[in-house]
Amino acid sequence: MTQTQPPKQQDDAWLSEIRRELYTPVVGDILDTLGYVHQFLPQPIQPMREGMKLVGRAMPALMIDVYGPQKQPFGKLTEALDQLQPGEVYLASGGEMRCAYWGEILTATARQRGAVGAVVNGFHRDTPQVPEQEWPVFSRGRFAQDSSVRTQVVDYRVPIEVGQVTVQPGDLVFGDLDGVVVIPQQVEAEVIEKALEKARGEKTVRHAIENGMSSTEAFQKYGISRLSCMSHRDHG
Repeated sequence: MTQTQPPKQQDDAWLSEIRRELYTPVVGDILDTLGYVHQFLPQPIQPMREGMKLVGRAMPALMIDVYGPQKQPFGKLTEALDQLQPGEVYLASGGEMRCAYWGEILTATARQRGAVGAVVNGFHRDTPQVPEQEWPVFSRGRFAQDSSVRTQVVDYRVPIEVGQVTVQPGDLVFGDLDGVVVIPQQVEAEVIEKALEKARGEKTVRHAIENGMSSTEAFQKYGISRLSCMSHRDHG
């Protein structure tokens, strides 16, 4: 069943709730129980700083390698940036990652457009200048080499693959210190509802254990350890 996105105001409030209460491990757990077992981007893709967290709608960009000066340096990169919408995440992949895919000026542009973060399956540069803009960027690490003679954006708002993950335009992208997970639109409401339930339940269990209850007693009482199995049965 196809699920349409909620109105923007409702979506913003929902995304704020996700950012405030959830963390990627619990979302990944729920996706696993629903049969979506390849939704985390490759592990080397990490936040530039530990406190960075992003939640938004995917705006995928497809990149390719080039070799030397081009008639259109960077390809469609500036077009892709200029049409970013508020609440979106710029998510780029492609090529052999021979250079930096993100930097200071791209951050300023996307931030000004109202986008909420960038995730690149490649490297970033301008490492001191990007975090000072207080805007989350996830990448494979630092590398100063320029992209103008090495890579191009050839298309955007198209499906892309990052590792084992297929990313569709508009999919929900959630990133924190433990990585980046992509939630398909057709199951996002179910995933987030069950993830919130699981996260709140795990908090209750943790408090019980911190107050002296044994792990066995806590899990028997609250049943949190069975939540994933219950979710899977309900889905089936």
